[in-house]
Amino acid sequence: MSPRLDMLEKLIAKGSTDPFVHYARAMELRTLGRNAEAMDAFRELRARFHSYVPQYLMAGQLATELGDPALAREFIEQGLREAQLAGDSHAHSELSSALAGLP
Repeated sequence: MSPRLDMLEKLIAKGSTDPFVHYARAMELRTLGRNAEAMDAFRELRARFHSYVPQYLMAGQLATELGDPALAREFIEQGLREAQLAGDSHAHSELSSALAGLP
């Protein structure tokens, strides 16, 4: 386990309600090549913090890498809705591009 992952998991175990901590854990798992665990972490993140917009593009990209375009589409389409609700035009644009690139 990486020191960064260990720190993030300790924060989560202590009850962190900061969505970035959960997002950083998912990203660290992805960086470590633990992609199935990273996808599970993104699912948990979405369930707890659906309005945290940055997760959707990364989760969509990971689902694509894992060969699951339907899951990628699900994450990206939800991300588009959340970005619109948040007024985040930059994220909306990135997610729109990602959606257009899906098979």
